[in-house]
Formats: sequence, C-alpha cells, structure tokens
Amino acid sequence: MGKPEFIGKKSKAAGGWGALRSCGKKLLASGAPLSGAVTMLKANQPDGFDCPGCAWGDPEHGSSFEFCENGVKAVAWEATDKRVPPSFFKTHTVSALRGWTDYELEREGRLTHPMRYDAASDTYLPVTWDEAFSEIGKVLRSLDSPDRAEFYTSGRASNEAAYIYQLFVRLYGTNNFPDCSNMCHEASGIALEESIGIGKGTVVLEDFEKADAIFVIGQNPGTNHPRMLGDLRRAAQRGARIAVFNPVREKGLERFADPQNKLEMLTGGSTAIASEYYQVRLGGDMAAVRGMAKAVFAADDAAIAAGKPSVLDRKFLDQHTSGIEFYRAAVDMTSWEAIEDQSGLSRAELEGLAQIYIASERTICTWAMGVTQHRHSVAMIREIANFMLLRGNVGRPGTGLCPVRGHSNVQGDRTVGINEKPPREFLDALEKEFGVPMPRQHGHNVIAAIGAMLDGSAQAFIGLGGNFARATPDTSLIAKALRKQKLTVNIATKLNYSHLLPGEVSYVLPCLGRTEIDRNSDGVAQIVTVEDSMCMVHGSGGINKPASPELRSEVAIIAGIAEATLGSKVVDWKALGHHHDRIRDLISRTVPGFHNYNERVRKPRGFRLYNAVEHRVWQTPSRKATFSSCELPSQTEHQRAAGEKGLFVLQTFRSHDQYNTTVYGLDDRYRGIYGERQIVFINPADLEQIGARPGDRVDIVGQHEDEIERVAKSFRVVPYDVPRGSVAGYYPELNVLVPLSSAGEQSDTPTSKSILVSFRLAEATKAA
Repeated sequence: MGKPEFIGKKSKAAGGWGALRSCGKKLLASGAPLSGAVTMLKANQPDGFDCPGCAWGDPEHGSSFEFCENGVKAVAWEATDKRVPPSFFKTHTVSALRGWTDYELEREGRLTHPMRYDAASDTYLPVTWDEAFSEIGKVLRSLDSPDRAEFYTSGRASNEAAYIYQLFVRLYGTNNFPDCSNMCHEASGIALEESIGIGKGTVVLEDFEKADAIFVIGQNPGTNHPRMLGDLRRAAQRGARIAVFNPVREKGLERFADPQNKLEMLTGGSTAIASEYYQVRLGGDMAAVRGMAKAVFAADDAAIAAGKPSVLDRKFLDQHTSGIEFYRAAVDMTSWEAIEDQSGLSRAELEGLAQIYIASERTICTWAMGVTQHRHSVAMIREIANFMLLRGNVGRPGTGLCPVRGHSNVQGDRTVGINEKPPREFLDALEKEFGVPMPRQHGHNVIAAIGAMLDGSAQAFIGLGGNFARATPDTSLIAKALRKQKLTVNIATKLNYSHLLPGEVSYVLPCLGRTEIDRNSDGVAQIVTVEDSMCMVHGSGGINKPASPELRSEVAIIAGIAEATLGSKVVDWKALGHHHDRIRDLISRTVPGFHNYNERVRKPRGFRLYNAVEHRVWQTPSRKATFSSCELPSQTEHQRAAGEKGLFVLQTFRSHDQYNTTVYGLDDRYRGIYGERQIVFINPADLEQIGARPGDRVDIVGQHEDEIERVAKSFRVVPYDVPRGSVAGYYPELNVLVPLSSAGEQSDTPTSKSILVSFRLAEATKAA
C-alpha cells in the first residue's frame, strides 16, 4: 500500500530553502506580508524589538539578520492583519468555540477590545477598561484571604510587566505565582543551585566558539531554538565534537543548511551537526551520563597506575569542590548492567563518549525539556553537573552548563521576582523600598495552584499571557478547575482555549504585542527589557502600529488592576503604568545586578548580569561546587513498560509549526508530517506488535496508577526511528494523558516525557 497522504517528504537538512519557503508562506498567511518582512528587519536589533520566540542569545545584537524561521512565524503570528473584534463574539458562543482547535482559534487574529463573559448569552461582550478594572478589583478585595487567588505568568512577559505584577501581588498579600517555568526548567534551577550555587546557565555564546566538545542532551534546537543551530554549525565546521543524546532522530541535530550562507543555498549543501548521535531510552539520560563518568574514573585510575597525569582536574577539584568521594562511591556501586539497561546504550558506546570528553580541553553540556520532565530530573541534572565538574568544565572560557530555556523572557521573569518561593533578601529589599511588610509564606506553583482551584481553596485566577488550560497536564481536570473560579482574567493578544473556560466573573483583556509601539502618557515610545538564556539583559521597542487603539500594554493593564484593588497609598500605580523607566528604577534598587538599569540597557546588546560561577565563586552552603551522590532510579518508566506486555512510554514534544501551545500551522516538515496533528510516532516493530498499519487510527490510553481513565482518541500511527517501547506525539493535544499527580521530585514539573500508555485500535480503523 502507498503512503498515507499526511506523510510526505522529510527535509534533507534543517534550515535551507525549506526554511525560507516556510517563512514566505507564514508572512503571506498573516495577511500583511510586506509589513511583516519589514518588521523582521528590526528583530533582535538595537533599535528594534526582541524576538517574541525563544530565549537563545544573540552574540552580535545588531547584525544584519538575527532571526530564524520560528522567529518569522512568531512575528507573522503577532503582526497579522486579522482581527477578533466584539462583532466576532456576537455570532460565536463560548460553548461553540470550545469545539475549535487551538490553531483555529488563534488563526482568527488579534483581540481588539476588553471583553466580559455574559453567562446569559454565553458570549463575551465589550466593556470599558475602567469597568473591567473596577469589577476585578472588587472581586479580589472580596476574597477572605489573598491566598485564595492564583497569579499565573507566561515567559513572554517583559521584566517590567513581571516586576510590577509581583509587586502588586505581594502588596495584595500572597506569593501564589504559578509560572510557566514550573512546567519546563524548574528542575534545572533547583539542581544547579544545589550544585553550583546559581539556578542559571554558566555560558555565553562566545563559549561555543571555543569549546572542543559539546554534549547535547534531550534537546531539539532545530524546532525549539533554531538560531542555536548556527552556533552548533560553526562549532562543527571548526572541528568540535558534538555528541547528541536523544530518543528521536531529529533533523536539526543531524544536518543544517544556513539560509544566510550563500554558498550552501546555491549548491544545496549543508553541514553535519552531530559527530555522534545516540538514541538513549526515555528517562535513561542519567544512566548514560553516569556511564561516561564511570569510564572517566576508570581512565583516571589507569593513568595514575601507569604513572601518567591524572585525567581529572585535581587542582580544581581540591580547591573548588566538595563531595567527590561520595560521588565516586556512588558511581562505583552502579553496575554496567544497570547503566546499559536503563540508558539503552552499550558500555563500549559510553566509553567511547568518555574518551571524547577526556580528549576535550573545553566542554559544554546543554540540555532542555527532554531532561527536565521526568520524576528524577533534578538528580539527572545534578549528574550532568557532576560529570562536568570532574575535569573543571565550569567557570572558564569555552566550558559550562547550558540549560536552554524556551520563551523569550522566562528567565528574566524569575530574576525580577516571579517566584512562589522568593529569596529572603529580595523580600527584605522590597520591604525597605516600600516600607510595608511582604508575605513570607511560600505560595503555589502550577501543580499546587491547580490543586487549590480543584478543592475550592483558590477562587480567582489571573493569567498574564499564555494558555494555562493547554500548557498544563490533565486537560479535563484543568477545565474543571478554571470553571469553578469566582474570577478568571486573561491578559492576551489572541483568543485561546483558556478564555473559553470562564469563571463566575470572567474577562479577556487585550494587550500590545512585542512588535508594537508602546507610547507613554507623554506620547513617547518606550521600551521593555528581557533576559536571554545567557543572562544578557537588553531592550525591546516595538515598531508597528497597535492592532487596535483600545490595546494597552501589559504593564498598564496590571497597573490598572492594582490601583483598582489596592489604591495608590503605597505605590503610584498610574505613574508606573505609564512610564517603564520608573519601574526599571525600582528594579535597580531592589534586584541585584541591575544598577544603572536605564542607562545600561540602552547600550547595544544591553548588559550581562553578574554570574558568580564565571569567576568560580560558589554561592552554596559550603562555598564550593557540590557533588551529589544520588542513586539511579530503581526503575524508569521505560523499564517498567518493557516488563509489561502492551505498555509503552510516551513523550510529548512540539511540531516544527508551533511554539509551546501556539500552533502556527499543521505541518512538521522535518519529520515529514503535513496537515495533521493527531499523530503518534512509533517504532515499526512496535507498530506491528499492536496490530496496526501506518496511518491507522488508534486511541492512546493512559496507564497511571491512580486508575483515572485518560484517553486521547483517534490518533494516526506513524512508523519512526525511535527506540522500541518509546512513542512520541504533540502537545497540547496529548496533555490529556499527563497525570496531574505525576510530577518531578523536588521540581513538581509534570512528567511529560515519561507517560505510560497502551493502544487500542480506534473505531474508524476497525470499520475500515
């Protein structure tokens, strides 16, 4: 039989002409191709805006073309000429809209007016800003405790919006800050703070120009942060070894054709990225890294016995670390049999990778959510840190730990105070600045917030951007949680599924996008600021006319809600809402590293926040980098599935035509999928085992121990190069299978990369 029509040709390499064609299609589909193209010329420029896509850094803020295919998609998505005015809701009830896909909802265009849900007509009706602020403030004041409200933040919010948001919420009286970072790199922050004393990465982009080896673990930059491919390409071309650990064969990690390289574009050439590519089993990354460490220790023992120099950086270890003896004992206690079974890699393969590490004078290790969304993710990242410490690959040029974060300011939001467990020093600084006490009790993260909404202890939800209902696990439970609220407020640029789950009182408040001009009360265009994954803080000023004269900035909307809720006795909210410079002045006085903020951020590239590890200063209790001695998990979900017939481990990931919950289109060019998102990728032998053929539809059934029925219905099966027992598919469609009760130890991050499932043929397939 021929290939089903939704399966087509895969790209030979990431980037190249395919990327350029995709950019053109997205600009045309926006309805404003010319203005969209002009807008892109100001992306990541000193006098332009920061790309609203990923948080990958920019080594030359001001170079000619510092954007990628997904950046074009993000800008075209925001700069569209399509609109969702009040008249749209006259002909579309909320109940009917719940039947639309996420793609269909956001494709309608930009919201233009503040809207209030009317239960009688089941529609959203336009209101004035003052009416919205007044009622929101009234409901918040009516709650018997500030802890009954949840204040969510998306990582696309600017530093200014995040800071004024946290200030409002803390003056209101709670630390309830469920945040998108709780669902992605929370484990990275926790593990790195414990290991090296700072919850951020330790590299700058220039380090990629000096590294001899780069280990890429659980990450797909071709889709998630494509500009990273340029740095990997340059590293590969000068001879750096790039070792990849990923269960799925991803095109962007195999070959990349740089659309800005004239020779490659003219000749159809491309550059190989990975020198080694290992398809580790889901959840087996920790075992793989431990296997390499075991081989490094063995090589060191052999060198010492032969009278040769130590393989380890003994001077660094003695002066800058503690606990290596306990780690060595844990490694010695771990058998090769356990390592091979858990990782799916052989001893010989891991010993070969260890030799690459030993031969490298300078090594970088980079990872993303393939590492962070498991039960044992904190232990896994600490294992990565252990491995890098062995040869002093932290705190010197060309080396470092590099968690690659997603949204463009998810790191900055946390820096300026979006944290349910705020540092004591930060609260002290706020109290000194404003002269009033701040709440000290830890608040809710995402998982705790959902639990509070479900049990009734939370009664209000405010979302600063994002699509909470789709980003979170256990989709049906989230819908129930939001609809139980007395108040739901969503600050957004476009309509999404979260807006269709209104509480008793519900508002959708439209805001300016990153690409749009934001004028203050004096008519002066102003900037916001963001922090990238390399701790660089820089400005962003929109250049486009706002989609509607009714739009307000996120800062102005938060200020309006704050004034209506708290009054202006402690803070002049109106002044802050109109003048971002004043917010930056507050940040400079209350957040370390932001001195002379307004001056420094207006320089090309902005400035880099102080990173103590760069100077080999360790802000841990021991004042040294600290080895962990965690055991491997007793059993990964992959091992459990292997022991029970009919069980598989599912990971969710993005298609190439989406960014987080935003779906730009229905194609996944690098994986050869077109016009379809109800897809599950499976090893061909496993496909035969479940009795299905390529293109058949199956129901995917969750197999969590809580015995709650979770089913994703009618997904097409696609044979793919993944390890046996592992399957993969897109979120948010498959978030219905992610149990709320299954979360990372310490991190509380949903385990979206290790979901036990089984399959049954769908009715449509049976009938055929």
